[in-house]
Amino acid sequence: MQKAQAQNLVRETLQNDFDKERFLYFVKNLLNKVDDSKAFHARGYVHEAYKSYIKTYERLATYTDPAGSKLDILVVYLQKETSLERARTAQRNFVARYLKDRDQKEAGLIAFVSPDPADWRFSLVKMEYKLTEDKSGKTKVKEEFTPAKRWSFLVGKNENSHTAQSRLAPIVEDDQTDPTLKQLEDAFNIEKGTKC
Repeated sequence: MQKAQAQNLVRETLQNDFDKERFLYFVKNLLNKVDDSKAFHARGYVHEAYKSYIKTYERLATYTDPAGSKLDILVVYLQKETSLERARTAQRNFVARYLKDRDQKEAGLIAFVSPDPADWRFSLVKMEYKLTEDKSGKTKVKEEFTPAKRWSFLVGKNENSHTAQSRLAPIVEDDQTDPTLKQLEDAFNIEKGTKC
């Protein structure tokens, strides 16, 4: 994709109200090869622990990077506008549980959307799993979920998303190379991105 076209796509997505179709188009251009055949909407099902923060969610697509890391692309609809800022820990924990329950995916690209879609949060949440041995000698997977592995940009009509745009546009522009999870981490991992 040409540079100006990539910049325009990123700007139109991140500096406007959240729009699911525009977001999916953006993600398809960011990642190049997504599988949207297993998309689903939770239709209101949210684990009891998160119901006061999260209304519902949907998976728009999945992505497997060149190194084999698996990501889900999600839209999480929040219960209230204040949840966008104040419930970041609950949002992170919700995604962690989701990723663990969904075949222990390595990461998720998530749009957190409040009832007023003017401002929204675009996040990368990365899980780390380690094999551990219990007392009986059985091997099991244990997740490690550290704050250094979660990043967000506040975006939308009322936010200055220049940093997010400058970090993501080069990945969109390079439509010949499928980005790795590490490249996505590097794009999100800047001082303007907020750890949540």
